[in-house]
Amino acid sequence: METVAPFIEIVDEIKEAGGETFKLCYQCGKCDAVCPWNKVITFSMRKVIREAAFGLTDIEGESIWRCTTCGRCVQQCPRQVNQIELGVSLRRIATTYQVFPTSVKPVRTISGSLVGDGNPLNEDRQKRADWAKGHSVKTFSEGMEILYFVGCYLSYDARLKKVAVATANILNKAGVDFGILGAKESCCGESIRKTGDEDVFRRLATENIKTFIDNGVKRIVVSSPHCYHTLKNEYPEFMVHFEVVHINQYLSELIAAGRLEFTGEYKKRVTYHDPCYLGRHNDIYDEPREVLKQIPGLELVEMADSRQNSLCCGGGGGRIWMETPKSERFSDLRVDQALETGAQVLATSCPYCITNFEESSLSLEPDDVLEIKDITEIINEVL
Repeated sequence: METVAPFIEIVDEIKEAGGETFKLCYQCGKCDAVCPWNKVITFSMRKVIREAAFGLTDIEGESIWRCTTCGRCVQQCPRQVNQIELGVSLRRIATTYQVFPTSVKPVRTISGSLVGDGNPLNEDRQKRADWAKGHSVKTFSEGMEILYFVGCYLSYDARLKKVAVATANILNKAGVDFGILGAKESCCGESIRKTGDEDVFRRLATENIKTFIDNGVKRIVVSSPHCYHTLKNEYPEFMVHFEVVHINQYLSELIAAGRLEFTGEYKKRVTYHDPCYLGRHNDIYDEPREVLKQIPGLELVEMADSRQNSLCCGGGGGRIWMETPKSERFSDLRVDQALETGAQVLATSCPYCITNFEESSLSLEPDDVLEIKDITEIINEVL
């Protein structure tokens, strides 16, 4: 009986997690047709939903951890089923019972790092602002024009620190009175929430919200679409409202106001990748393209799958922390699409996308040349 009771309890929780999903879904399979996983392996979100409806989900298996929360299925579903919501609910159940397949086990270590140091990279909280040394970056104080919420990867990752530096240089060049929180900034919590650890998310969110309020923060500019989505759309669940702007939106604003002018040329062919959490989740498609078009000499070309149909890099939904075999990487397909346009530069605006594309570019043929750049890095070169 000691083993039966928990099993029955889990079955009931799985059925409850589905909520309206089980009533709405009529198993048409459109979610499977648009899911990026089916470009590399066979995966069925329709099957996940069907099994969950009968309480038959294998919470010890890989299936519920596959979803990158890219939003393609939600966007295309004729019945407005929120597959992401169901998937996260199932992960929440698995997290409650501490059941993780081998590929997902790093999440447990990351959870501890988030609680202890406020970041998923097991880095010292006190070194969060080290990237800013020598770049005229101030600590935020009340009355400043904006808070630059840097994010974890841009604060610690050797490659992505370059994006933070480029952003700071641009803001300084435009005369923006901005500051950062340094060690007082914690992870936004978006990815850990998508892996089902609601408790850690709420802890991180509460810490950040208190810090924002204590420091008189009104307007926040972010580099990561994941930070943008969470601060703008999920933090209001805590009955607070801050004005949150993605750096691409802010760059467009600065250019329109005449505060940012380009003095050099960027004579390269560039293709832009729409990050899932900037595009499909928040409908920001035009601003990054308009900013790129303003750069003298730059030729902008589109990939086969762009805007609403953009191919996910594979890093969302906490997948950036999980083990993905090389043969199953969406990012390899995306890099190939970029090469097909004849572009010399693959530009984007997401730390997860840059990380995955950099990894995939290592496998390119010697004759293939493709730089991976954040839009701010390109702008920083022509200022």
